[in-house]
Amino acid sequence: MSKCNLTPREIEIVKNIANGDRNKDIARKLYISEKTVRNHITDIHYKLSLENRVQVAAYAFRNRLVDI
Repeated sequence: MSKCNLTPREIEIVKNIANGDRNKDIARKLYISEKTVRNHITDIHYKLSLENRVQVAAYAFRNRLVDI
């Protein structure tokens, strides 16, 4: 798994998920709709072969996208 597969916007969303933000919060921070956030998350799950937010957060920590 490599962060190279993700777009800059997807990486931003991964970081927000790892920080515990809900879709609504992410949408507000990034000035996009919740539907767009959900679409990005679906793409993230597909690209990284992950199934849920916990796995996305773990990915972010393993790949040093966020600090502990």
